[in-house]
Amino acid sequence: MRLRRGLLAASTGLLLAVTGCTSFSESVSASGSSAATTTPAEAEAAPIAWTDCDAQISQLLAGTPGSERDIAFECGRTEVPIDHDEADGATLPLFLIRAKLAGQTDRIGSLLVNPGGPGASGADAALGLALSLPEDVLRRFDLVGFDPRGVGLSTPVECLPAELKDRSIAAEPRPTTQEQMDEVLALTDEAAAACAEEYGDALGTFNTVDTARDMDLLRESLGDEQLTYLGYSYGTTLGSTYAELYPDRVRAMVLDAAVDPDVDPQADAEASAAALEAGFDAFAANCTGLVSGCPIGDDPRRWLEDLLAQAAASPIPSTAAGETRTATPGVVMTAVVAALYDPGSWPQLSQSLAAARSNNDSAGLFSLADSYSGRLPDGGYTNLFDANVAVNCADTPEDEVFSEEQVLQLAQDWGQRYPLFGAGKASSLYTCGVWEAPRTPLPERDAEGSAPVLVVGTQGDPVTPLPGAVDLAEDLDAGVLLTWQGQGHTAYPRTPCVTDAVNAYLIDLTVPQDGLTCPA
Repeated sequence: MRLRRGLLAASTGLLLAVTGCTSFSESVSASGSSAATTTPAEAEAAPIAWTDCDAQISQLLAGTPGSERDIAFECGRTEVPIDHDEADGATLPLFLIRAKLAGQTDRIGSLLVNPGGPGASGADAALGLALSLPEDVLRRFDLVGFDPRGVGLSTPVECLPAELKDRSIAAEPRPTTQEQMDEVLALTDEAAAACAEEYGDALGTFNTVDTARDMDLLRESLGDEQLTYLGYSYGTTLGSTYAELYPDRVRAMVLDAAVDPDVDPQADAEASAAALEAGFDAFAANCTGLVSGCPIGDDPRRWLEDLLAQAAASPIPSTAAGETRTATPGVVMTAVVAALYDPGSWPQLSQSLAAARSNNDSAGLFSLADSYSGRLPDGGYTNLFDANVAVNCADTPEDEVFSEEQVLQLAQDWGQRYPLFGAGKASSLYTCGVWEAPRTPLPERDAEGSAPVLVVGTQGDPVTPLPGAVDLAEDLDAGVLLTWQGQGHTAYPRTPCVTDAVNAYLIDLTVPQDGLTCPA
């Protein structure tokens, strides 16, 4: 699961009020899914109905760094075919946000963005990126984020009850005994059954290939002859799929924190466990190197192990007003993973771990865990998890199945080699084997005939390890690799060297030297 956190938890309620929200069941009574092909059927692009939602969004963002920028926001709705091979069939609505910086000059077109997941909101990403992208880019592009089919406010797939999500997050994060694994996999079975009952075969509608086809209709509706795109994490899978289907329609494409297109699920899960272990070690080294001292002592890994034992013996209460939950080891580890995405969250992690063990207060841990999972203040959730599993499994071939016995064996093996994250990553291999939905496997992606595609990788990425970016750049006929020797998940626009190279590419189509490395 590759999730990217943002403003969605804060913005969802407002945007629902501004736009209204249509469920999938209200859009269609049934649907199938289409097979991947490099010659997709053409559908006629529908117009986008834009409304002025600037006042509401500006109020939401007030006080956020970057909110002083003079930016106007619009909310949009359009329709796309549920099945692109039946272009005259039923449609579903997509939700968009467009941000325009005042004083644009020499406008190039739209910059379409996707923040990853799958399941993260592109509309939410447009809000955050409007405040953080270089103004040189915003002066030349309208910034457009869309919620992909099944995500956020675009006919969200919703089949996992909030209490099931609570139980899943609280569950044993490192299952290595038969009893522990049985409990964890039973939650997976329950989730798969709930979604199959809610949607049936229509669950296969939420897949990357059809979302890439949706993107091409959006490009046309926005009035752009070619696509300019910025994708993070899973957004690199979506972008490279678009480039494979429509290579001649790529103007510029930045794929930051690339998901490896070549590794099999087992190798991918093991690489993820290893990268998270390295990410925790980087956090620990940073903490113990602080002049002011590390809040969790000189051995953060031992501190975390002791805290996990404490939480297992007696889940940790929270001092947050109205909070009745107590933090189990699952909550602790969810908070850790959340913070490893961004070194900017490391101080909060160390302070939260210290408060939990020393003061028996899990408020900080729940804050991190809830931001990662999309849990809202009222106890509900965004549909981040629902969409994540739905899209990942719709993209996964049916023959990639792992038995309970295989998963337990891997968990016991990886639990020794990757003590914090190995067993949990092994248990995730079971998920799509019990998922009951039609599949639309991802195509091989070389994007022959496309314009140069800039692939950005980070040396210390704990979520999508650097070899994934190397592999994707090599697979793409016109792939160009840019490496940042930093820490965290994604690089642009966090460092001047990467920012300058990406800006020049997006604006002037100046392609950096393949293999360029930027220092931390």
